[in-house]
Amino acid sequence: MKSVVICGSRRYKDEARDFASKLRAKGVVVFEPFFNTNRRIDTLAPDLKRYAFTGLTWHHFEFIRKANVVFIYNKDGYIGNSVTMELGAAAILGKPIYALEEDKTEACRNVLIDEIVPTPQELVKRLK
Repeated sequence: MKSVVICGSRRYKDEARDFASKLRAKGVVVFEPFFNTNRRIDTLAPDLKRYAFTGLTWHHFEFIRKANVVFIYNKDGYIGNSVTMELGAAAILGKPIYALEEDKTEACRNVLIDEIVPTPQELVKRLK
């Protein structure tokens, strides 16, 4: 079975985690984002804050590099800044990119998405 990296906003972390757990239940190797919800990170000194966000960003880029497939968990069509960067990285690496929904605000991101796949079950079918 192929591996999948989930990219998505922390505003939908619970739903994205549920999606990932359904994939795992089907035998898929899943790399999930580290949804930083500890807002104390914003109070760090600028150099430490930069270091923390650099680590989070590169950590997820490594997941994108390792995974066979990228899945954009974009509930309500929402894709934020971080996921936009991740989408670009996945495209540059030539990864197949699937998304939960079409991007409703930025048509240029849609051209990078290979297919809309609304359920974990549908994604599993495409991994075989």
